[in-house]
Amino acid sequence: MESIEDRSVNAIRMLALDAVQKANSGHPGTPMGFASPAYVLWSEFLRFNPQDPQWINRDRFVLSAGHASLLLYSMLHLFGFGLELEEIKNFRQWGSRTPGHPEYGHTPGVETTTGPLGQGFSNAVGMALSLRYAGEIFNRPDYPILTPRVFVVAGDGDMMEGISNESASFAGHQGLSNLICLYDDNHISIDGSTLLAFTENVSDRFKALGWAVRFVPDGNDQDQVRAALRWATEPNLQNPGELSCPKLIVTQTHIGFGSPKYQDTAHAHGSALGQEEVLNTKRNLGWPEEPAFLVPDDVRSHFKSLSDKKSQAQTAWQHLLTGFSKAFPDLADKFIKWTKRDLVSGFILKDVPHYPVDPKGLATRQAFGEVLQTASRDLPWLWGGSADLAPSNNTLIKGEVDCQKGTPSGKNLHFGVREHAMGGILNGMALSGLIRPYGGTFLVFSDYMKGAMRLSALMHLPVLYVLTHDSIGLGEDGPTHQPVEQLSGLRAIPGMTVYRPGDANETLASMAVLLEDQTGPAALILTRQKVPTLDIPYQVLRKGVEQGGYVARETGKNPSIVLVGSGSELGLMWEVQNRLMSKGVDSRLVSVPSTNRFDRQSQEYRDHVLSTDLPRVFVEAGHPMSWYPYAQTGDLVLGMTTFGASAPYERLMEAFGFTPEAILEKIAQRWPDRVGR
Repeated sequence: MESIEDRSVNAIRMLALDAVQKANSGHPGTPMGFASPAYVLWSEFLRFNPQDPQWINRDRFVLSAGHASLLLYSMLHLFGFGLELEEIKNFRQWGSRTPGHPEYGHTPGVETTTGPLGQGFSNAVGMALSLRYAGEIFNRPDYPILTPRVFVVAGDGDMMEGISNESASFAGHQGLSNLICLYDDNHISIDGSTLLAFTENVSDRFKALGWAVRFVPDGNDQDQVRAALRWATEPNLQNPGELSCPKLIVTQTHIGFGSPKYQDTAHAHGSALGQEEVLNTKRNLGWPEEPAFLVPDDVRSHFKSLSDKKSQAQTAWQHLLTGFSKAFPDLADKFIKWTKRDLVSGFILKDVPHYPVDPKGLATRQAFGEVLQTASRDLPWLWGGSADLAPSNNTLIKGEVDCQKGTPSGKNLHFGVREHAMGGILNGMALSGLIRPYGGTFLVFSDYMKGAMRLSALMHLPVLYVLTHDSIGLGEDGPTHQPVEQLSGLRAIPGMTVYRPGDANETLASMAVLLEDQTGPAALILTRQKVPTLDIPYQVLRKGVEQGGYVARETGKNPSIVLVGSGSELGLMWEVQNRLMSKGVDSRLVSVPSTNRFDRQSQEYRDHVLSTDLPRVFVEAGHPMSWYPYAQTGDLVLGMTTFGASAPYERLMEAFGFTPEAILEKIAQRWPDRVGR
């Protein structure tokens, strides 16, 4: 007689089979093949409470193979997360809570948005890193109040993507023993057998990266899966050298398990099997042919019993937390602030002195580094580092130790030359619910982590991307390092707020504004070269940064022209304005540190700031496409439409027309009647 466990596993398979068939779209193969390992994991090892999906001490489950979303949706439905059967039936349909790939914040119990392969794996690394960090801060003898594990299911596609290798290397170096990856090794990808393009020994690679590895030769053998998970979660079963390692469980499965025609084929990966094959699969597995979406009463009762037991873990934890609060009241109060994400209560960098007017000024990356020191002290949950560019990005916190295997609560993270992984790890850090993460690199290398940055915005995660060396102004490193199109590309990501401050005080204000904003990611674009600190009242500037654009200075009551700049070009346009003033020409200077915030203002406000009844000049040492939406017929829009070159930055600015003389010449050519020569 078939056991209740086997019937439960088949229920998972059949929900996926029927949902994909009804939608005539989706990926049934992996849910069918990996149902048994998933059942063992969720029923016996994963700690969670379906009644409180955000319980802070829950284990995290990440489905990096996001195309197998029905595996996760089926578990959420059967374990009582409030995902009703009707939602399974509406898989991939408009307005359903079961989109084609899992979406964070859209479906209860989904820990991260996955689909782009390897990103979920990288998120899991970030979650494990942050949970270990916070646990090191709060856990005390007899009161381990933060002990979550992170379980990630990854497939062959995840293992092929470079981001997973970068992230696995970082995790191995860090010794993230709270990270467990179940690798669904089914040897099939979209094109067919993985032998077409992927013949490496994944287990040997992970061992070389510092992971401990176990094999499950038959993923349908629940005892084999159970033994591997016990090894991964119980330190007493591990060798001494495995105790401080992340764990990889290589689980061999059959994609499309049970399908007489399509098991172990690429067809099962991403296509509905067809009504006839659905019936044949059900017959083959001893499942009733009708009705579709069947969950037998005994199976539903079994999952209800499992779910009820799961909630007891949080009850026991609450008792532990009560004892912790009595033993360590100050630390408990701090813990509550962290878990409530009370990140900016009364915090606006108020105590940081404003920078004095200085024609020589300083690089905005330097101003950021100085402001970060105060921000890190005031916000201990603000945590991050750089992709091997800390001295250039100024992301180091002075006087603090590095985060390493032996010092897991160190304040300075070193991601290594791994921008791709850094972006995904930062997202995982934010998803932990305990960290406000930041990561630094050069602006041009944001291309390496664009996929992760896009997912930050899609998930509304408050990740801070610190992107320095923002233009040809970086100089001698040449066009390979000089960004041109990156600014416009980042500004175009829905939900990403880009800040390009014009001087030290705009940098301070940008930090204050973005740290108050927890609604999504921010990209802070900073100069390598010095820029003058301008004579703009801080309160005007602070409000202006919040609005995204503002009038920085106006000479005379009746300006003839509007000068618009951002970043390093704000100081340039300030000098252009000075020279116009010396000619007796009044002008308005507008600073736009954030086009994204500026676009959120009313049309009336934007028209007022840009003074639409006057000719305007927009100047930025990047691609000009960001400014076309504001320009009117006849306006000047000056930017970079070619790559840069290798030379000192002053020579480059001269060669590409970013000097007061060159801009004044273009203005005079365009409007000789207004400004003359």
